[in-house]
Amino acid sequence: MHIFKHFMTITKHRFLVLKYCFKAGLYRQGLTHDLSKYSFTEFFSGAKYYNGARSPIGIERKIVGYSKAWLHHKGRNKHHFEYWVDLNLEEKAYKPVVMPDRYIAESFCDHLAASKVYNKKNFVPQMVIDYYYQKEKTFLPMHPITQTKFENLLKIYLEEGEKATFKYIKQNMRSKK
Repeated sequence: MHIFKHFMTITKHRFLVLKYCFKAGLYRQGLTHDLSKYSFTEFFSGAKYYNGARSPIGIERKIVGYSKAWLHHKGRNKHHFEYWVDLNLEEKAYKPVVMPDRYIAESFCDHLAASKVYNKKNFVPQMVIDYYYQKEKTFLPMHPITQTKFENLLKIYLEEGEKATFKYIKQNMRSKK
């Protein structure tokens, strides 16, 4: 097990998300982001499947067929799109619901930090966008309004940079609704 390396990776990720959330005016979310990663269920699973180049969740999924850590994590962290799925009584099926803006903003901070942590010195801004469009968009359960808002943040980031994106979030996406 790579307990220390996993601890350092998740702590570095949390610190970056905290920094970005603070830049966006999301102070409480920055302070509480991903605390569940230090829980027994998530931490030891993460340490067991740690390889340093990608999330242990994907490795656990490949080996076990599912990720116990992910099932635990997504149910406790509102910045994940999967958290915002509920039973639609009219359709009698689970469907995505609109994600509050402040969690869409936190999700952007999370994506940016993860891209930087896992790509290290090879990081370029395009990686944040590429990961979403190439690996997530086709299967993430997102309400169309949530998807439009998240993709707008990615567009602002790519075209205008980090500073402009955080300014936009601060001015437009911090409501508590």
